[in-house]
Amino acid sequence: MIDPLSEVLRSVHLTGGIFLDARFTAPWCVHTRLIAEDCGAFSVKPALLVAYHFVIEGKFLLSVEGESPVEVRAGEVVLLPRNDVHTLASASGLAPTSARHLIQPSAEGGLAKISYGGGGETAHLVCGFLGSEEPYNPLIATLPRVLKLDVREGVSRDWVEASVRYAASELTAGRFASSDLLSRLSELLFVEAMRQYSVTFTDQDPGWLKGVADPQIGRALAAIHHNFSSPWSADSLAREVSMSRSAFVDRFTTLTGMPPIRYLTIWRLQTARRSLRETRRSIEQLALEVGYGSGEAFSRAFKREFGVSPAQWRSEQPAA
Repeated sequence: MIDPLSEVLRSVHLTGGIFLDARFTAPWCVHTRLIAEDCGAFSVKPALLVAYHFVIEGKFLLSVEGESPVEVRAGEVVLLPRNDVHTLASASGLAPTSARHLIQPSAEGGLAKISYGGGGETAHLVCGFLGSEEPYNPLIATLPRVLKLDVREGVSRDWVEASVRYAASELTAGRFASSDLLSRLSELLFVEAMRQYSVTFTDQDPGWLKGVADPQIGRALAAIHHNFSSPWSADSLAREVSMSRSAFVDRFTTLTGMPPIRYLTIWRLQTARRSLRETRRSIEQLALEVGYGSGEAFSRAFKREFGVSPAQWRSEQPAA
């Protein structure tokens, strides 16, 4: 059976990296928010950003306005899927200063650093990002504002722990671990976070993961992501999961937040847009690859979604 979570994770196409090595001593308190310039060393300009902090030593409290503070300890990573402004501190009740004003750029092109605090208990963390050039992703849109996981509990914990230990040792020695490793580590941390979160959310939690957990809607999502170029219709998807058309459309829309064909259209067009940027395939070729019967039909759908034709959108992209 196709795993819907695996299928959508394969189609997300996130990039990632670690951009900051931060060492604090108590008492300390900083506030921050990830910006696109933080990803500059990785030659990407993501439209969607997920910030994360991995604790190598010590602990800290993370606070986002409107949410309860979260304690994050060594071996844990905390993700901010909405990239909210957040506060990191050694204890509650401290006045924050801007973390951005404390950053010391690396003259050798390695990680930027922060060294700050009152000389007490140490907290050592690395700060990273995950980004997508697509501004919308149904999986990320359904996540809570703060998501913590213990990488020591994941199915890939040996790989994660070994990679983190290597990256940390390189950082401690003043060397910059390879961007390929840091990118892969960022992506794997995200996958592990999704897997852990997917088995802990409740019936009250809204969104895409609720659809994944539903036996029939989960099968439909897996079918769409496994072969979105197929000539799916609401009727054929309903038959695929042994439901009536009306019951299928109602349940799919309730659980994922949009009708099934709208969901299919978004993924087809986002895939096509990525191919327009990354390949030189013709409009006709791309149309067939993403499930449209002709270049004209594809171009009309693309323009309705993005406001310009595929050819114009491609011509406006910066040279690689």
